Amino acid sequence: MAHIAVIGAGITGITTTYALIDRGHTVTAFDRQRYAAMETSFANGGQLSASNAEVWNQPSTLLKVARWLWKSEAPLLLNLAPSWHKYSWLAEFVAQIPHYRRNTVAMVKLALEARRALFALAEKEGIEFDLEKRGILHIYRDRAGFEHAARVNLLLRDGGLERYAVSADEIRAIEPALRGAYYGAYYTPSDATGDIHKFTRGLAAACARRGAQFIYDADVQRVSASSTGVRVKWKTTDRGDSKHESVADAIVICAGTASRRFAAMLGDRVNIYPVKGYSITVQLDDPLSQGAAPWVSILDDEAKIVTSRLGMDRFRVAGTAEINGFNRDIRDDRVRPLVAWTRRLFPEISTSRVAAWAGLRPMMPSMLPRVGPGRRPGVFYNTGHGHLGWTLSAATAFMVAEAVDFGLRTVRPRFGLTLRNAET
Repeated sequence: MAHIAVIGAGITGITTTYALIDRGHTVTAFDRQRYAAMETSFANGGQLSASNAEVWNQPSTLLKVARWLWKSEAPLLLNLAPSWHKYSWLAEFVAQIPHYRRNTVAMVKLALEARRALFALAEKEGIEFDLEKRGILHIYRDRAGFEHAARVNLLLRDGGLERYAVSADEIRAIEPALRGAYYGAYYTPSDATGDIHKFTRGLAAACARRGAQFIYDADVQRVSASSTGVRVKWKTTDRGDSKHESVADAIVICAGTASRRFAAMLGDRVNIYPVKGYSITVQLDDPLSQGAAPWVSILDDEAKIVTSRLGMDRFRVAGTAEINGFNRDIRDDRVRPLVAWTRRLFPEISTSRVAAWAGLRPMMPSMLPRVGPGRRPGVFYNTGHGHLGWTLSAATAFMVAEAVDFGLRTVRPRFGLTLRNAET
């Protein structure tokens, strides 16, 4: 078996590490943070949602963006400042509109497989992550939104998902805590929610028990590949900015929004763009708030907001998309709508203690992740999952591990992973 370098220790990097170990490989994973799951896998919306697998490549999305251009509280915000990366990505996004149906069905099938794999993984390794298998309720305030959902539902069913329409009265029965007037909803009882950070950290610990090596605080500067293997050069900023180099048989890029940069070093074009999303975590400190927060996950289609109940004392509310480059600022005008939405739909929840967060979703123009080999021997990718990284990762990890096995069958590993100081 081979020694594999994995770049990134978010949800895709850790599931990939686990899948490679499961196939008998030795793995070293690199991440620039001190711990696993400290960036986009830290505080997302929490939904394991095959029902949210519809891709965004539609003419209606473009119309909404145009309508929302100068509204700071808009669900989808586009910064018009010129950028070749941004506009090339947008052009490719538009070019994928004819493939909307095909890509949506493919995403649903992948999400269903991933959901089964993740549940099995958590059970096998005994990972506690505030899992709630109570389904996801998509709510609609008007007839037009509900009828669009009916058309989307046909595609979801083609992908194998069971989701059904419910009336306004049935909404109350499914989630009594929800307030407001609604035309109707769609309910997916098989969907779930959980804490991505807890799961990823738990799986990283399982990988370490099974022999994986983790190199944290590793600012990877350069990756390269040749017929003799791959090389990773990095700096360790926590120890005097010292420089190091590693040599391995193969590499898997799971670096989120940084994957585009690493792919360019390896001779590949992986046109990932960072699409920022926000979340708030509401601390449910009193019995009234705990009783007023929903246990069924909500997806408000009009506001593009999702919720997850994370145990008795936390309520996660997430949403919005911001196309604004590598900007990690947490903007008050983007957080306030999440708080206001919470107070409007769940008025008895106290929002006196709220933690705001923002993360950069790594999105491909097609919305489908990039999974599989690169142009050069020993180079592989598992990245670009966009808003569905938590949902898809367990399936794509085993897909890329299979691709690594296939790719290395005709290339005998020349050496195991070695570490040395690059300056010596």
